[in-house]
Amino acid sequence: MALTIYDRRERALVAIADTLLLPLSLRRLVRRWPAEAPARILCLRLERIGDLLMTLPALAELRAFAPGASIDLAVGSWNRRIAEAIPGLNRIETLDAAWLARDSTGSGRGAGLSPLSLVQRTAGWRARKYDLAINFEPDIRSNIALATAGAARTAGFRSGGGGPLLDLAIDYDTTLHTADNAVALVRAITGADAMPQDPATLQIPESARAEAARLLAPLGDRLKIGIHVSAGREVKQWPEARFREVAERLIGDRSAGIVLTGAPADRAQVDVVRTALPPDRVVDLSGGADLLTVAAVIAQLRLFVTGDTGPMHLAHAVGTPIVAVFGPSDPRRYAPRGVHDTVVRIDLPCSPCNRIRLPPARCTGHTPDCLAGIQTAQVLAAIDDALQDRR
Repeated sequence: MALTIYDRRERALVAIADTLLLPLSLRRLVRRWPAEAPARILCLRLERIGDLLMTLPALAELRAFAPGASIDLAVGSWNRRIAEAIPGLNRIETLDAAWLARDSTGSGRGAGLSPLSLVQRTAGWRARKYDLAINFEPDIRSNIALATAGAARTAGFRSGGGGPLLDLAIDYDTTLHTADNAVALVRAITGADAMPQDPATLQIPESARAEAARLLAPLGDRLKIGIHVSAGREVKQWPEARFREVAERLIGDRSAGIVLTGAPADRAQVDVVRTALPPDRVVDLSGGADLLTVAAVIAQLRLFVTGDTGPMHLAHAVGTPIVAVFGPSDPRRYAPRGVHDTVVRIDLPCSPCNRIRLPPARCTGHTPDCLAGIQTAQVLAAIDDALQDRR
């Protein structure tokens, strides 16, 4: 088993930690995995919006396996509203890990729990007496936190370290989609090839749908297309000017209404598009709506145009067709997989490198070649195909 960690120094430190923890794995030899379905289950998914949404199929299978269980889910506070719309959950906990939290502007690292503080929080859950605790993240820090929650059995991935702490630890397969890795973990626990389940979609409350209808009312009966300009990271950013060109063409050629989404930190990027468009053809939601309202708005759009972002996965979760611009991100691992979804990318020998956290030096400070080479015409062609799609 190889650790799937970008940084060589971090990978070496985790390998040393795993070696020191190895004697703890001997307990698997004397602890048998129970055959009966657990009654109380804890799940950890502390990362960003897209990571949580790609766990929906696995959570649906888990609920199908244990229909009478109480299932609790721990997420970052930024994901609480979305987590509340996931069917089949009984309790939502929020844990903001310091290595995942962002500051109030949405950029950089913000306040959050250190690994030690995270352990102290999860140790406080021992009184709940969980039968099973699952960590959907391949990360030694959250594996340590999971192990302190006092569950009778624990399961997760060993590829990010901390595997010796778990009763069931499997490899995270980097050739598979993130959603498939989460499902593989649940199936390793249940021993089932597949469980019958409802579609893995969000349950949007009526109040959010009503607010979405109010926000979209100024666009009337026009064709409504959403555009999410910001990629969140510079290495994944398709040029804002090209998003602007796409919006201008959609308004000019399709008489479309444009819905712009984004966080407060995305304002400058959104303005590159917004200020070039007729005000009566634009609804700007950047920084002014909570995630559930944004999800409800996206659900009412004909199409959503974006990079590899959390809102891309939000569109998939509510069933809206997507045109997604991919550069260094590996579509095998992150692409939306709806029958009406399209990924636009170009083939280069180095792409997709998937080096998002630590991009190559030659790709920093400017648009990487794998994104700079994607022209507006390619995205517009994909949009036209999607709008004409009647599958």
